[in-house]
Amino acid sequence: MKFLNPKPLLFTLLTILITSCGSTKLVSTPIENIDNTPIKFTELTKAEEKNWGHLDFISDTIPGMSVNKAYDELIKNKKGTKIIVAIIDSGIDIDHEDLDDVIWTNKKEIPNNNKDDDNNGYIDDVHGWNFLGEAYQEQLEYVRLLASGDKNNPRYAEAEAEYQKKRTEYTNLKAQYVQIIPIMEDAHKAVSAHLKKANYTKEELGAIRTEDKTLQQHIYAINMLVFGNGFETAPEAIEVFNKTLKQLNEMLDYSLNKEFNGREVVGDNPNDFNDRNYGNGNVKPKDDDESHGTHVAGIIAAERNNNKGMNGVANNVVIMPIRAVSNGDEYDKDIALAIRYAADNGAKIINLSFGKYYSPHSYWVKEAIIYAEQKDVLLVSGAGNESLNLDKKSTYPRDQENGVEFVGNFLSVGATEPKYGSSLVANYSNYGKNTVDVFAPGSNIYSTYPKNIYKPEDGTSMASPMVAGVAALIRSQYPKLTASQVKQIIMDSGLPLKAKVTVGENSNEVKPFGELSRSSKLVNAYNALIMASKISN
Repeated sequence: MKFLNPKPLLFTLLTILITSCGSTKLVSTPIENIDNTPIKFTELTKAEEKNWGHLDFISDTIPGMSVNKAYDELIKNKKGTKIIVAIIDSGIDIDHEDLDDVIWTNKKEIPNNNKDDDNNGYIDDVHGWNFLGEAYQEQLEYVRLLASGDKNNPRYAEAEAEYQKKRTEYTNLKAQYVQIIPIMEDAHKAVSAHLKKANYTKEELGAIRTEDKTLQQHIYAINMLVFGNGFETAPEAIEVFNKTLKQLNEMLDYSLNKEFNGREVVGDNPNDFNDRNYGNGNVKPKDDDESHGTHVAGIIAAERNNNKGMNGVANNVVIMPIRAVSNGDEYDKDIALAIRYAADNGAKIINLSFGKYYSPHSYWVKEAIIYAEQKDVLLVSGAGNESLNLDKKSTYPRDQENGVEFVGNFLSVGATEPKYGSSLVANYSNYGKNTVDVFAPGSNIYSTYPKNIYKPEDGTSMASPMVAGVAALIRSQYPKLTASQVKQIIMDSGLPLKAKVTVGENSNEVKPFGELSRSSKLVNAYNALIMASKISN
């Protein structure tokens, strides 16, 4: 499942409403002084919101990765080596105005001739491969287990309990949204009519004086549902609420539906690793809401300084789209074959912004990760968005067995917020002193969307490509460094912040930032390039 985190809503308030109606130094300041540096406490400006992950901890007082500083002081006009970054994800809009010039092309393949010109096993894979064919909706892995009826599986009872829990949770959430949306739409219609404008500010709403009890209720509803949840306008809130309701319906109709078979249209046997004659070369999205892969691609490689949208982290890369992640849980076979495809076709970095907690064929993926290491490919993976300590609960894909790493080319990434202090770590982000490697910006990350659109998203899905972009910068400027060296550089060169932070959704749980990952650090592109230079020389 894609690691994207929906913005939390104030459900306690909603319930009430319903019932009532060029330096050579490693860092620009000594490490021991970082925690004493004045930090921005005001709201980010619009410009800062769109690129906060690229800003500098010291000069901008924002806990970004110092990407802009790295370009200004270190990279400058150095071209470097072109790096192929594979994105195993949902479909990618390869025609997007900010991505169309950074899409990988298989020059050995002749388009649309229905032949495997380069004999790599894939017909017409001009820009990558689509392992899902026409499929998009899918079950979660534990739902597939229940649908199989294999009660001898040691995790069957666990899967049944999880299924019942989630069905109940999403059914109740859907009922809330079904009630809330008409309330908000009616309230917005009434307030708009009163103010004679479709968009209005919180201040304009607060300035309304009326004895009309119904209008008072509408004003209260907008205050709670729109501005109380951090939205700037009612139309924006209504759009998000309707989108969330659509996602809840999809969860209940497809992901949590034991009778649904999304794989049937693909035509293969997902439990037979040797059944590989499936998929096609169309790597674009199949659904209007299939935006995850496009968003990830922009974070890594959106064309820099072209006066459009936003800048990707890396400047000398091409993106290899591999469509293998559905709107549900990905199949182990698809992921294993996708990793091998990327490694065999020249990718030096693979981004994995997805994961799951059940993996019936995890050994296929493990073998693919080992294969990628043999090909000197670095894999960067989101840690997940369930506020869990991964030292206590396993997620897949992973690079460990029984607490021991079996490869040195895999980075697990947690997500941070654009504010230093107790709220630095995103409350949804998974963590783990022995399992998560680093943290990087993951909340409110502005990037590309299909059809030349740009939007912000939250999740370790966004933090992972941030780090993949840094890895691409390193491998471009210092191509002799191995995947394992790049991983270690990223871990060793980050900022070792001393702050105590809240973890998970329980604000009472406070831990030192250093106890949440193996490196105890926040990724920093500027530092990483300096360290890479020293090691490479």
